[in-house]
Amino acid sequence: MTKPNILIFMVDQLNGTLFPDGPADWLHAPNLKALAARSTRFKNAYTASPLCAPGRASFMSGQLPRRTRVYDNAAEFASDIPTYAHHLRRAGYRTCLSGKMHFVGPDQLHGFEERLTTDVYPADFGWTPDYRKPGERIEWWYHNMGSVTGAGVAEITNQLEFDDEVAYHATRKVYDYARGDDRPWCLTVSFTHPHDPYVARKKYWDLYEECEHLLPEVPAFNYDAQDAHSKRIFDANDWRSFDIKEEDIKRSRRAYFANISYLDDKIGEVLEALEATGQEATILFVSDHGDMLGERGLWFKMNFFEGSARVPLMISSPSLAPGLIEGPVSTLDVTPTLAELAGVSLDEVLPWTDGESLVPLANGTERTAPVAMEYAAEASEAPLVCLRYGKWKYIRCALDPDMLFDLDADPRELNNLEDVPTHKGTLDQLRAKSEARWDLEAYDAEIRQSQARRQVVYEALRNGDYYPWDHQPLQKASERYMRNHMDLNVLEENQRFPRGK
Repeated sequence: MTKPNILIFMVDQLNGTLFPDGPADWLHAPNLKALAARSTRFKNAYTASPLCAPGRASFMSGQLPRRTRVYDNAAEFASDIPTYAHHLRRAGYRTCLSGKMHFVGPDQLHGFEERLTTDVYPADFGWTPDYRKPGERIEWWYHNMGSVTGAGVAEITNQLEFDDEVAYHATRKVYDYARGDDRPWCLTVSFTHPHDPYVARKKYWDLYEECEHLLPEVPAFNYDAQDAHSKRIFDANDWRSFDIKEEDIKRSRRAYFANISYLDDKIGEVLEALEATGQEATILFVSDHGDMLGERGLWFKMNFFEGSARVPLMISSPSLAPGLIEGPVSTLDVTPTLAELAGVSLDEVLPWTDGESLVPLANGTERTAPVAMEYAAEASEAPLVCLRYGKWKYIRCALDPDMLFDLDADPRELNNLEDVPTHKGTLDQLRAKSEARWDLEAYDAEIRQSQARRQVVYEALRNGDYYPWDHQPLQKASERYMRNHMDLNVLEENQRFPRGK
């Protein structure tokens, strides 16, 4: 079997409801629309955890946060957990990451042979939540609503600078692969947009001047009408300190849509290099989690509602027929899917993998297992778990009433059916499935132990000399361009693609 090259595009905080069958018609995203036309599209794909670090660790390993122990944005991703980068590299692939993956801990590669950029977020334990202090808001790193009130236009930001760099290095690497040997490669290109702050370049902002989607379909609820976890999110986001006006909402959503178009251009740059060099690759497009975008008054992520938990997922591969798959799937499924497409066996770790390959589903096989999600980070005070099973979504937390939604009849999740007698059988069935999978009391104890240990380690390492874990990209300047230990004629020939006559 010829192993395919693999090109993965990951974006950050992209709401999957905007991708009902590829990008929504009104989005200015020609490159993603062209990719969608030749891809298997998964309409109901879900993150394993609606937060960056836990969602990404699960995406890379095929394991839920309770297995990876990446509970939040400051939990270490252990070096002994195999990722798709390990599996593919072991099978002879060149593996490379350009961009964000929010690895926490001293291992900043996790199977990647090369990492072309540093990360946009810190690699240490400084963002550790503390279940021992319920309701405490950590001012210096918790989200707040300033991302909404401060939305607008800027030509350069911290995040734009990062993603410009990500695309530049990724494009250069595609050219390098064309000039290299015949080994297969896996390149992961991971952007931080459209993650807030909601700030965009004017050329993209202007695309949405007449946009009809600048207000959420479900307007803000009164705080007292929110469910228990949503109230915790409101409090964690410091909502009382901000006066959110309709114009703030419109500007935030407009910038968010604009940044989707910005990403489309950046992805187009990488795809153009791939096409220009005549290379073929299986291409996967995915987000780590979504963004509520003002629906119900909620912003960002951190919950299991569709805007936060549902993500776009598309795979263009000769092994998969283009088309729309409507059954629920998970980002946990990416690693086993890539392994199957590359002919790599996961038998040695399969008992500890929570995902399953999407290849049979894409080829018409029905899937019966529910999609599982976990959340145990900021704005939570105990772990929350969720099952998407057919048309049903069931949410459980030891602190809160259960939640049950029929997504066919109630796609906006406005009617909790937990107390409706006619749905008691469904509720009992899903609660039993959830209890069979999760011991919430034990899970809570594991999280608390991890948080307490990390608090001690972080404070200790901040005393005295400090050596950061952040990835320091290695630039071998003496091996680039022309140097006097090189033969100029050989160099020029080797660095040219296609080769001269």
